[in-house]
Amino acid sequence: MIQVGKTKHSGPMKLSKLPDPKLWVSPVPFGLGKIKPHHIRDTLKAAWENRDNLSYAVRILTRGVCDGCALGVAGLHDQTLTGPHLCTTRLNVLRLNTMPAMKPEVIHSDMEELRQMDSTALRKLGRIPYPLIRRRGERRFTRISWDQALDLIAEKIKSIDPKQLAFYLTSRGTPNETYYVAAKVARFLGTNHIDNASRICHSPSKTALKRSLGIGASSCSYKDWIGTDVLVFWGSVAANNQPVSTKYMYAAKRKGTKIIVINPYYEPSMEKYWIPSIPDSALFGTKIADDFYQVNIGGDIAFMNGVMKHWFEMEETRPGSAIDHAFVRKHVNGYEALKSHVMKYDWETLEQSSGLSRERMCEFAQLLAKAGSAVFVWSMGLTQHRFGTDNVSQVANLALLRGFLGREHTGVMPIRGHSGVQGSGEMGADPFSLPGGDFKEPDISRIEKVWGFELPKWQGDIVGVTLENALLPEEHERKLKLFYTSGGNFLETMPDPDFVKRCLESVDIRVHQDIIFNTSTFVDAKEAVIVLPAMTRYEMPGGVTSTSTERMVYFSPEIEGPRIEEARAEWEIYRDLAVRVKPEQKELIWFDNAQQIRDEIAQAAPNYDGIQHLKKQGDVFQWGGAWLCENGVCPTPDGRGNLIPIELPELQKPEGHFYLTTRRGKQFNSMIYSETDPFNHAGRYDVLMNPEDAARLEVGEGEAVVVYNEHGTFHGRVKLDHVKPGNIEVHWPEGNVLIPKGVYEKYAGIPEYNTAVIVEKAETYHAFKDTKYVEKRVEEPVTEALE
Repeated sequence: MIQVGKTKHSGPMKLSKLPDPKLWVSPVPFGLGKIKPHHIRDTLKAAWENRDNLSYAVRILTRGVCDGCALGVAGLHDQTLTGPHLCTTRLNVLRLNTMPAMKPEVIHSDMEELRQMDSTALRKLGRIPYPLIRRRGERRFTRISWDQALDLIAEKIKSIDPKQLAFYLTSRGTPNETYYVAAKVARFLGTNHIDNASRICHSPSKTALKRSLGIGASSCSYKDWIGTDVLVFWGSVAANNQPVSTKYMYAAKRKGTKIIVINPYYEPSMEKYWIPSIPDSALFGTKIADDFYQVNIGGDIAFMNGVMKHWFEMEETRPGSAIDHAFVRKHVNGYEALKSHVMKYDWETLEQSSGLSRERMCEFAQLLAKAGSAVFVWSMGLTQHRFGTDNVSQVANLALLRGFLGREHTGVMPIRGHSGVQGSGEMGADPFSLPGGDFKEPDISRIEKVWGFELPKWQGDIVGVTLENALLPEEHERKLKLFYTSGGNFLETMPDPDFVKRCLESVDIRVHQDIIFNTSTFVDAKEAVIVLPAMTRYEMPGGVTSTSTERMVYFSPEIEGPRIEEARAEWEIYRDLAVRVKPEQKELIWFDNAQQIRDEIAQAAPNYDGIQHLKKQGDVFQWGGAWLCENGVCPTPDGRGNLIPIELPELQKPEGHFYLTTRRGKQFNSMIYSETDPFNHAGRYDVLMNPEDAARLEVGEGEAVVVYNEHGTFHGRVKLDHVKPGNIEVHWPEGNVLIPKGVYEKYAGIPEYNTAVIVEKAETYHAFKDTKYVEKRVEEPVTEALE
């Protein structure tokens, strides 16, 4: 259990209504002539899309907790700033809640017709209205009853080893109640194979913060951004992925905060933004970032070692000029070991790995050394690496050395991209977690007392390994035979989509519990594919809760409106399935309503004591207080934070290769809403490249190129932009064909989403496109960087 701080969140603050011309991007109103989002147009488009259920849409926006990112906007308000908050991300997701059911002639179409549609087109078809089944060899879905569907699934579960059963939950508006019941049901049925969407986003954040600070969530609140001396965004494009956060950035700038962005790409949305709910920003835009540090892809560890090396050098000439020695002596372990480790690196090595000069690293080091406070925010740019946990532990090292922890305007924040995902591991829907703790003693014994049954003691697999287990020999005890997934589309989120398709096809029965079809729904299975219609969070009887990035637990009420024919609350589906498998133990797993679930969560997860009192719109509490590790006291065995020496990752790339990473455009997770990025006009198949690199390859803007390696081939067009030389970026998930399968971060299990590639003119590639040629070009093992 996290030690609760004494300081409570003070609630939303007022934002000055007076304009601040020094922050303006341009004197030209509404950014006319500039590449930028069109918020008014997008808002009108959303209203038009929801015109058949407009009153219901308005009630969702004004009463419900946002099911977009995890900023925690309840209705149109949050706990950071007064005034209304609304963003286009939320408006884009809105239609998933208001659209009617699919028509029968669509649902029961021939598979080949449905397979021709991409996920964007499938979303527009409407909601899944009733349970469906498609047995092996059948070309269409058939309607079945709920009893038939659950009985079939239950019989299969009874016939297999529990290690051959796995559950997965996406973060699609999934509330705490669903995560909790799913976690309990999985263990009730004897399996520890249960995972969630954080496995491919912030699992390294939790792992790193646990070992460095003893916490698994943000140590601070969004309010701490406003007034901190330095606000650093590390591999995070919050303006694009959490648009409301631009209001917080604006408020911080008004207070004199310096905003620094560390990213291989000079993200235009982090340089300037037109914030629609702030009049002067909507008119003239807002300058956000004060400086960009363009590191190599994977160069963050070297960069941070360079920062610390300069600090230690500063200390040699003027003690106390860089390190907060009082904080370190009282609250930190491992200072001398870290210092010795960092000082062994020469500047040339750090420059080569990071991609930044010694001068730039020292400049950033001095900025932090002079700052009295700082907040570090990060996202996928740090976590989606085979060394993601080490990346985040480096951030914790910086915070500990400067004492940027446990007080106002300081902290470390893994900013969440989806409203439901923070609660997933905290509710136990994770192979390494249980409600309120880890999957190890004494938490196992504690949960067994609460739940009243013995938990399976073997270690469950992460979802990537679970999928690979489908290809194991038939007699293997972990051969995946029933895969139950609540949302999610692994064809569009995991590396090597063709390999993932083979895995999905090799499962006996796949259950897709969802609100809409996606492309993975139509992949064959050895016995049957079963589709179960789920409710959205706004439809669930009695209301539900979700946890934001800053640990705010919000109550989202049930909202009156149209309902889908046979859609059910997901926690009820899990409950009813469990009872069919073990009817003699019904009383151990039964919940009559969501309130009973919250009552039990309060017992099982001590940090969530208070969730049982959330019963109406507007109810909210923050577990852990305003700051975790308040006054520097960490919930570790000795109460101290741990400095961890981090080795430089091997980033060797063969001559003529580029580092490649994936980025998001106008999309929400894997849901794409536009073929063109409104911030840079890049298309989904554009290859973002530095002009210097393009000149060396003799390719120009818009020219067709082929990006390839031993894993796959990507056909795109050159988009000249401010990308770090030697690095390129392509969109996710389109670029996943280039990412190696089966490469996972050793601590948290997140897949690697970066690789080394060759880029060639399309005409050159196709002129010599025989197998020997391609193999020769990639024979220098790009996988050296993965060993």
